[in-house]
Amino acid sequence: MKAKDIVELADEELAQRLKQSREELFNLRFQHAAGQLENTGRLRQVRQDIARIMTVQSARERAREL
Repeated sequence: MKAKDIVELADEELAQRLKQSREELFNLRFQHAAGQLENTGRLRQVRQDIARIMTVQSARERAREL
């Protein structure tokens, strides 16, 4: 997911995407540990998506405080 797409999402949808991404990361890690994961690059992509979502959320929180 691109940063531009994440910024355009509503707060509720951001929270939902964050939850989905964390669940996906959990499942990917489980598959990786079991040796069943073929696309290991997906781990990195999901981690980066989580970081992007959290960055947008914290920026919005800071903006609300001002």
